This record gives sequence, structure tokens and C-alpha cells, in this order.
Amino acid sequence: MQTLFTFLIRLVLLAAGLVFAASLLAVMTLVAAAWGLRYGWARLTGRPVTPFVFRMDPRAGFGQVYRGRWQGGATPAPGSPLRPERRELGDVTDVEAKPPRV
Repeated sequence: MQTLFTFLIRLVLLAAGLVFAASLLAVMTLVAAAWGLRYGWARLTGRPVTPFVFRMDPRAGFGQVYRGRWQGGATPAPGSPLRPERRELGDVTDVEAKPPRV
């Protein structure tokens, strides 16, 4: 009985994998068809063919996380944990002051 059960599980998993592969193939075919239609229309109308471009700046994610909470809303109260208290420069002892890079 256990042999039949494991065989059925393997058969179901194989079928699920085949369905997943077929769906990926269908999506890739649709994307390729859309890309081909776009290319053909650009050639037909005489326009330059521009590639699909996704511009990404890795520094933008850093800015969104570390500077984003200070923008877009009400400023935090002076005693809130989101706004650290200002310290005197004499409190910091293990840092060398360097001129800013341009």
C-alpha cells in the first residue's frame, strides 16, 4: 500500500512540475510575441527600436530606507525614539574628523 501511495505522490508532483513548466513556456511565448510585435511595428513605422530598460540605482534603496522615514509625514516629537538626541562633539572620543570628500 505504501508503494502505491509513494508512486501516486510522485505522479502528482511530476504533473505539477509539468504544469508549471508549461505555464512558464506560455508566459515566455507571450512576452516574445509582444516583443516581436513591438519590434515589427517600430520597423514598419520607421522609428528606432528601443530596448526594454529597467534603470536601477543601488543607492536609491539606501536613501529610501534611511532618509525616507524623515520625509513625507509629520516630524517626530522631540522626545520620540525616531529622533535621536543631539550630542555634544566633545562626547565622541574615538573618531577622527576628516574633511568631506567632494
